[in-house]
Amino acid sequence: MGPRLRFRTLDDMRGRCAIAPVWLTRGKPGYDDGALVPGDDWTPVTADEAEQLRADATAPDSVLIELVHQPLPDLEPNDLACRLETAVLLDPLNGRWPATLLGCAVGPGNRPTTTEDLATGRRIGLHVDNFDRLPYATRHQGRRRLCLNLGPGPRYLLVGDHDVQEICRALHSDAALERHYPHTEDIRRYVAAGHSLRCLRIRLDPGDGYIAPTEFLPHDGSTAGVDRPSVAAFWLGRSPTVA
Repeated sequence: MGPRLRFRTLDDMRGRCAIAPVWLTRGKPGYDDGALVPGDDWTPVTADEAEQLRADATAPDSVLIELVHQPLPDLEPNDLACRLETAVLLDPLNGRWPATLLGCAVGPGNRPTTTEDLATGRRIGLHVDNFDRLPYATRHQGRRRLCLNLGPGPRYLLVGDHDVQEICRALHSDAALERHYPHTEDIRRYVAAGHSLRCLRIRLDPGDGYIAPTEFLPHDGSTAGVDRPSVAAFWLGRSPTVA
């Protein structure tokens, strides 16, 4: 199952979202060789696509993306250090979410994707997180993550339209899946093998954020077409109660 989005209205969803195919990088400066990035051919979400993406009451947390908003304190327009300090003091969603900050990332403007491998300094493209280190069979039980855009510029959430369990089933035998731990490399192999993967882009203005299953859905941040940098702050959800 692909992502399911919880928005106020379908018009709001369509006004903030677009879709594009992804491609494998080859020799792209600043990127892993084989990283997955969206193309430039973004198209608006159609009414039918929006209806398909909309979360109903049966949508499981493993694919649910909730758009949230948290009013920000007055901040100097170009003071990134102040935003980093603010993140430490924030109680995200006023107690609705664990208050221990996972970390912050400063995204320069005009980056198709933003996440870097700290060991190499290269961007990794669409990926899955692995904080809970869950194997294939229980991967859908991983914690969701909260991200807030602290500005000053807007940014985007990128999310793939297939989950990592679907992707792994297309690549591995049933026997291999029993001992497999899903990884970003699975997503790259999936596209390299000729399978289709599209990327949804959701605009996040300062104060906007998302709660998303980043262990389960391929994702990244983006500042493509945005001249100003932005600070993203992250919190990890509570451990799942399901065994």
